[in-house]
Amino acid sequence: MKYLIALLGLAVVIGLAFVASNNKKKIKYRPVIIMVVIQILLAFLLLNTKFGLILVKGIAAVFEKLLEYAAEGVNFVFGGLTNEGAFPFFLNVLLPIVFISVLIGILQHFKILPFIMKGIGLLLSKVNGMGKLESYNAVASAMVGQSEVFITVKKQLDALPPHRLYTLCASAMSTVSMSIVGAYMTMIEPKYVVTALVLNLFGGFIIASVINPYEVDEKEDILIVADEEKQTFFEMIGEYILDGFKVAVIVAAMLLGFVALIAAINNVFELAIGISFQQILGYIFAPVAFIMGIPMAEAVAAGGIMATKLVTNEFVAMMSLSEVAKSFTPRTLGIISVFLVSFANFSSIGIIAGAVKGLSEKQGNVVARFGLKLLFGATLVSVLSGIIVSIVL
Repeated sequence: MKYLIALLGLAVVIGLAFVASNNKKKIKYRPVIIMVVIQILLAFLLLNTKFGLILVKGIAAVFEKLLEYAAEGVNFVFGGLTNEGAFPFFLNVLLPIVFISVLIGILQHFKILPFIMKGIGLLLSKVNGMGKLESYNAVASAMVGQSEVFITVKKQLDALPPHRLYTLCASAMSTVSMSIVGAYMTMIEPKYVVTALVLNLFGGFIIASVINPYEVDEKEDILIVADEEKQTFFEMIGEYILDGFKVAVIVAAMLLGFVALIAAINNVFELAIGISFQQILGYIFAPVAFIMGIPMAEAVAAGGIMATKLVTNEFVAMMSLSEVAKSFTPRTLGIISVFLVSFANFSSIGIIAGAVKGLSEKQGNVVARFGLKLLFGATLVSVLSGIIVSIVL
């Protein structure tokens, strides 16, 4: 039965992307099918095999150790502010982003990260049928973040036609930054975070291939990665520390506002009609949860968390999930967890459009015009990842 529902889900996702496609005649289904098969194999490897368990445990152990190092700095500055046994979200989950950001800066400074991103991007371009720039951008987005990635391709930004720009932006919204992966791992199981990272990478290409098909001329298939401004090692360290702290503070501010706003809206709805706002969203998104393989008995609750992520952000949704996680079966919990690991939400439209506009006024306006279509495509990527996980769990 679960395989029939998964097939239905795949058909719905590809069908919706097809309906929104800007050029149905150019769609190449062979790369799409190959990448779906790759997704299933990778999900099975990571979630159902001993090798996958060892790999995920290894990655989780690395991030756990990094979080321990980060905790040394946090405790030195903020030690004694919390009661014993307390778990302040800002101190324990968000502030470690500062240390992870520094590590990314060091890898960038010594050209290790650009080498890895170019290498993986080149391999991916052989599979997805897209250009080198698109493949590099998808990998770079997962490494350095959805806004920072555009700085690395700024030399080509002005020359990009809208259809290629859409693919770049969709990849940025479908993935997550490596700097906050550690924060996610404190909220949901690491194996689902790792699985989502891999699936979303291919999922972005799959949806873009259908919703935004095109061919890149070999003469135009050029990758020019901009070098960062020459800085001394300690200048770079200082900059990445401040950037990481800004991210932590921005996420904290967004959480503070959104969590309070949702609590207020839920209370108003409960007083007015006896049902919370999130429950209403749950009923709206229940069909989406069902085609992802979630049983109808859990679909409404799952749909509410999925909708929360869309209208707020993934951190708010993960907090909501942690409150009701015990009421879900392990399979449902896995599907929702993978769905939540992406930047697909309304606020990301402004973040990406702003990042591009800061580098190119003209291209920033182009991104703003296809903002909703961008969110639609990125959300389909998250749904597709959830469906793939439902097949192997």
